[in-house]
Formats: sequence, structure tokens, C-alpha cells
Amino acid sequence: MIRYTPHMMMLLLLLSAAGCSQPTPKPKTEVQNPPTQTKQLKVVATFLPVYWFTKAVTGDKAQVEILVPPGAEVHEYQATPRAVGAIASAGVLVKNGMGLEEFLEATVKNAGNSKLKEIDASKGIQAIEEISPVETPVGDAGEKKGKDEHSDHDHKHHEHEAGNPHVWLDPVLAKQQVENIRDGLIAADSENQATYKANAAAYIQQLEQLDSQFKQRLQKYPNCTFITFHDAFPYLAKRYSLKQVAVVKIPETSLSPQDVRKTVDTVKQYQVKALLGEPVTDNKLLQTLSQDLNLNLYPLNSLESGPPDPQHYFTAMQANLQTLESACR
Repeated sequence: MIRYTPHMMMLLLLLSAAGCSQPTPKPKTEVQNPPTQTKQLKVVATFLPVYWFTKAVTGDKAQVEILVPPGAEVHEYQATPRAVGAIASAGVLVKNGMGLEEFLEATVKNAGNSKLKEIDASKGIQAIEEISPVETPVGDAGEKKGKDEHSDHDHKHHEHEAGNPHVWLDPVLAKQQVENIRDGLIAADSENQATYKANAAAYIQQLEQLDSQFKQRLQKYPNCTFITFHDAFPYLAKRYSLKQVAVVKIPETSLSPQDVRKTVDTVKQYQVKALLGEPVTDNKLLQTLSQDLNLNLYPLNSLESGPPDPQHYFTAMQANLQTLESACR
């Protein structure tokens, strides 16, 4: 029989306690790496129609910002520090081109963004020469018959060396602009090319449907002649066999007898069907002129103002189609 001395008892107790206190192995855990977030491409579009087309192509794959506020006059826009900052931090700049954005060259230079990629939405589009104001009546869109000596006083008449820049009002040319924007975005951001192609294809399909509607509904009015107060519609007129025969000079205060006489002469010469003003224009003077000429005044939208939704392009163009139908009857 083993007799335990006090020292042996103490040693056994210590050994027992040491065995019970061994640390239990902790379960192995996998290291969770935080999900990598792809930085969105930042795109700057110059003004509303270009913004619509760009946003339609990018969807939610890029952050798109507009430079010129909707409704502001693009021709007279003065770049702000915010605009310079937007371009300085952007990866892509989308412009209409054809000399419309006169402010852009200096603004881009001031932004100092060496990595900026520019997309010219009008690349490859043949420009139409601008129509002179009514002092020098014109024939079909693009055929000047004289040099206007008073264009610096005209309301909404601006000279562009590259030709008339309002190509977005022709659905067929708008389709070409969307294609140019799509290709430029793919070159800048190839990872999202599948999305850009799919989005562009869907928007282009709508443009093709719109073109078909214009052709079908306006073919009943060949060579319908009209006068406008903004030289924005020669591409639309040429596409659908209409005739924008003149652009009327609208003074800031009142119509002079000379203004009315020259417009009357043009109306008689070209058997004009209607006067077309813009919804955002003060139409008091135009209404006076239409009464003097015994012509109806209709609103035709140049699409430089409106909501940011790309689908508004089709809403506004449908309204333009209804206007042209009514004016040409």
C-alpha cells in the first residue's frame, strides 16, 4: 500500500490542475477579404440631348454629369468653376461637336486633365450650312442666297463655322450620335462594353421606330414650307422632305415695319404654311407677327430644355411630330 506524503499529495494536485487548464484549440477561421469595389467611370456631357444619349448608353455603369443646365443657352454659356472642376475629375467628356460648345476648348484647357478622353458625338456626320435670317431669303435648307449683314443682332441666330450643329433633332442622325457615344465609352471602359452595347441597341431601336413614324405621317405633306425663329430644324426638314425656308429675326423689343414687310415677302415667295416658335420663347412678338401674316403659330421644340430622363427625347419628338402634322395640313 502506497502512502502519500504531504509533498506527494501537493504534487499530484498541481499536476491535475495543470492538465485541466490546457487551452482548447480554437476553430480555424478563413480570412474574409473585403469586397473590391470597382470605381465608376465619371462622364461629363455638355448639354441636355448629349446627356440623354450618354445616360441611355451607360445606364447605371457610369456617373454622368451635365455641364450646361437644361434651358440655358449653349451658344452663350460661360463655364463656371464647377464646370472646370467636373471636367478635371472626369474620365470622359462627351460633346455634340460641330462648333456648338464654343466654351469647351478653354474650359478643358483650364481643367488640366491629361487623362480625359473626349467623344465627339457628331463624328462622321455631314453638316448642313446654316440658314441666313429673313433679310436674305433662302431656298431649300442649306442653300444660302446672300450674306446676312445683321446676324449679330438676331435672337437665337449664331454663326458656326462647322455648319449647323442641331443634328440631334433628326432621329437618324441621333442614332449615329448614340453609336459614336457607345463606341467612345467602350474604348474608355471596355469592362462594361456588353452593357453599353445592349443599352445602345435598345435606344437605337426606339430611334428607328421614331424615324418610321415621322416618315409615315409626314409623307402626306411633301415640301411643306415653314418659317422658324431659331435655325435648329434643317436636318429634321431635310430628312422628311419639308422646307425650312427662312429664319425670322426677332428683335428684343418690338417688330419694326421693315421686319414685318420682309417676312411677308418671304411668306408670299415660298407660300409658307406656318410659323414655328419654341415653347420656351416669349411668343408675344411672334403672335403679333402671325396675326399680321394670317398664319398659325405652332411650338416646335429644339430639345434644349426638359427633364434628365433619356426617354424624354421621344416624348418631345412625338410632340414635334404632331406639331408638324398640324402645321402642314
